[in-house]
Amino acid sequence: MKGMVNSMIEKTEFGFSNGYKVFLFTLKNSSGMTLKLTNYSAAIVSIFVPDKNGKYDDVVLGYDDLAGYEAGTSSQGAVVGRYANRIGGGKLTINGETFKLYLNENGLNTLHGGSVGFNKRVWTVEETTDNSVTFGYFSPDGEENFPGNLKVSCTYTLTEENEVKINYKGVSDKDTVLNLTNHSYFNLGGVHSGSILGNVLQIFADTYTPVNKQLIPTGEIASVEGTAYDFREPKEIRADLENFGIIGYDNNFMLGEPHVMRKAAVLFDPMSGREMTVSTDKPAIQLYTAIGLQGEIGKDGEMMKIQTAVCLESQYAPDSPNQPAFPDCILKKGEEYNFTTIYGFSVRK
Repeated sequence: MKGMVNSMIEKTEFGFSNGYKVFLFTLKNSSGMTLKLTNYSAAIVSIFVPDKNGKYDDVVLGYDDLAGYEAGTSSQGAVVGRYANRIGGGKLTINGETFKLYLNENGLNTLHGGSVGFNKRVWTVEETTDNSVTFGYFSPDGEENFPGNLKVSCTYTLTEENEVKINYKGVSDKDTVLNLTNHSYFNLGGVHSGSILGNVLQIFADTYTPVNKQLIPTGEIASVEGTAYDFREPKEIRADLENFGIIGYDNNFMLGEPHVMRKAAVLFDPMSGREMTVSTDKPAIQLYTAIGLQGEIGKDGEMMKIQTAVCLESQYAPDSPNQPAFPDCILKKGEEYNFTTIYGFSVRK
C-alpha cells in the first residue's frame, strides 16, 4: 500500500555519560538500509547502504563505543549548536546587547557552540515510531553565554526511499541565535575505503563566502566562477586542488533564501556506485573534506586520516550574527525554528 511504513526499530543500551543513560537505536527499512543513532549528541552512528553489487557497507565515520564519542574532538555524526560553524571573535550582538562567547578555537573564535556544545550533551529521547526517533535538548539561558532558555528537538526518519530525513525544531523565551546541523563524515566507499578525493561532487550554488586565515567570512558573497569552489557541474573533489594551491575544502556555499526546500548537493563514489543527494531548506551548506581529521581512533580501531570523508553540513552561513549581508539567523522570542535536511542514497550501475 502506498505510504505504508515497513521499517523496524531496535533500542539497546550504549552506556552512561555524566550519569545519564545513553541508548543506541537501530532503524531498518524493508529494502535493508540501516540507520543507527544515539542520544549522545543526537548523533548518527552508522548508515548501511548497498553498493552497485548489492554489498552493504557503513558509509559514516565514527567510533566503536560511547567512550569514543565522549573523547572525540571532531563531532562525528553529531548535531552541533547552538551555533554550528564559527562566530568570529566569539562575539554577537542582539537587540543592542553584546554577548561574549567562549573562544574554543585557538583562543580566537567560537566553533560549534563553544566549550561544551550540543555535540557533547546527552539528549533526551522524546519519541520513537516504527521509522523515526526524536531527541530533545534544553539549553538554559546563559549556557555558553548564549541568551534565552532554548528547547530544541531533532527527529530522524528513515524512509522506504532510502532517505535519512532530519528535522530540527527550536523555541526560545528570548531573542537568540540558533544554527543546528548534522556533522556526519561520509565515505560512500565504506568507512575503511580511504581517500575521497576521487569522489565526484556537485553543489548547486553560484556563490560562496570567502574567508580570512581564521576561516571567518570577510562579508563578501562571491561568485564561484573561475575558482576552486565552482562545483556547479560535477567534478572530482581533487580536480582543482593543485591548480589553486589548496589542500582541501572547509568552505561555505550560499544556496538561497531560508525555508525553501532545494537540492543542494550530489556526491558520487565511482568505485562503489553509491550516490548521496542532499536536499535542504537551510540557506547555505558547508563542504568539509576532513582536512583536520587526524590522530583519532575510529571504527574497528582504525586511525582516522585526513581527506577520508566528506561533510555536507546544511546551515546558516558562518559568522552570520556579525554579517549583515548574510541571511538573518536570529530566532525571535516565541517563534519556531524549523528546518529539514534530507540525505538520500541510491546506486548508479
